[in-house]
Amino acid sequence: MLNPEDKKIDNRVTILIADDHPLLRKALKDVLVTQPEFEVVAEAGDGEEATRLAQELAPNVVIMDIGMPKVNGIEATRQIKATNPDTAILVLTVYDDAEHIFSIIEAGADAYLTKRVFGNEIITAVRGAVAGETILASPGSKQIIKEVFKSQAKSLHLHTGENISAKELQILKLLANGKNNKCIAESLNVSVRTIKNYLTELFSKLRVTSRTEAVITALKSGLITLED
Repeated sequence: MLNPEDKKIDNRVTILIADDHPLLRKALKDVLVTQPEFEVVAEAGDGEEATRLAQELAPNVVIMDIGMPKVNGIEATRQIKATNPDTAILVLTVYDDAEHIFSIIEAGADAYLTKRVFGNEIITAVRGAVAGETILASPGSKQIIKEVFKSQAKSLHLHTGENISAKELQILKLLANGKNNKCIAESLNVSVRTIKNYLTELFSKLRVTSRTEAVITALKSGLITLED
């Protein structure tokens, strides 16, 4: 029989907190450890340390500040996603304008929150990132992305040498609507594991490291449209 404590460990969500302000790191940790399935496995005070620890520990989630010394949060996100694509990155920022959000997306972040939110919203965001929710899950963010795309995006031709299948295209459209892995699996009547396998193949074909980046690349290449 499985020991309840063993099950708890199996279901744990490991978290790395990266912020150059010790008091904020402590405040975040104090909120997170109230949840029995959350475990803060490390803290980093700069982007370079965050990248190294993420590569060593492969946490489920990194909570990443943008403005950090040595390597900023955007570049650290890019580096972590290049080596640990399965690690969800939740970016904390004081900015909520389109330019910064688009930079976060292009770096491969899975979600973002402004530093004005705290408590239960942080907990919900971490759970959403683990479940496969994206920046596009937020209606406000979706509108910002649409506006940025209209004004900045240029046509992108994919040179992958591989075709996107009908099923993969269907998944891309569901991603564009902010659906998480569980919702996509239910829509297609398959397992969450199957969806993760599809996403791994899609990321390889599109040469991206996150769900949101996959949607942006698909938009730029004409695979899907803003109406999707």
